[in-house]
Amino acid sequence: MNSMKEKDYKELLEISIHAAIEAGIKVLEIYEKGFEVEYKEDDSPLTSADTASNNIIVSYLDNTDFPILSEEGKSIPFENRKSWESFWIVDPLDGTKEFIKRNGEFTINIALVENGVPVLGVIYIPVRKTLYFSSKYTSSSRVSNIFKKDLKVSLDNLIERAELLPIQTNSSTYRVVGSKSHLTPETQAYIDELKSKYGQIEIFSKGSSLKICMVAEGAADIYPRFAPTMEWDIAAGHAIALYAGKHIVHYKTKKELTYNSESLVNPWFIVF
Repeated sequence: MNSMKEKDYKELLEISIHAAIEAGIKVLEIYEKGFEVEYKEDDSPLTSADTASNNIIVSYLDNTDFPILSEEGKSIPFENRKSWESFWIVDPLDGTKEFIKRNGEFTINIALVENGVPVLGVIYIPVRKTLYFSSKYTSSSRVSNIFKKDLKVSLDNLIERAELLPIQTNSSTYRVVGSKSHLTPETQAYIDELKSKYGQIEIFSKGSSLKICMVAEGAADIYPRFAPTMEWDIAAGHAIALYAGKHIVHYKTKKELTYNSESLVNPWFIVF
């Protein structure tokens, strides 16, 4: 895997961007038409949008040399994947609860992980028509006004249109972003600590991987997450944060998170 060159990463990034855009177009179509909700064994919701998005993304990534770990195909035993040096990690619809609530705060997430480290990330927000992407050879970027025609557009063209992250924002207030659906007492206690440290703070509430994007782009200073998440929830956001000069660390050890653990459950973490 270390033999991969800059050109290879750029090709993979272009493939995953097109996969995310096409999946996002389909998800938005289902969102606007209406959908039914089923519940998985763990009581988490599932819609036809999750499945349709997953199928589209897998059809793109299957043409690459790497195995795929997706929320909708997560039953791959650790015995089979523990030897993976590089693999795709996909959340075909991050924020299914936000999708069901119809608040628009859901995303398509695709990441490439190498030796536990996210080296490429794509997040597409269908309702906002906004794309975030990064790789180890491509700065973290944001592109607005993404439409169906952009399925034919090259990575170089998207880079020309992109704003580099972080986008400088002047704020005299310390800005904290938290989960719209999962604000735990522990997270609230941490936010209270930040209040006592910084005085006046501004608190935002967002769904899905939008919270990580806010820190990556400089719209928030910190995102503490003291509630369960899975690796596919944050791997793409982690890549975008990382190449924007930000970090996602274990809340106790302060070490950067890594991927492909046996359980696939993340520890509590802080994005800053």
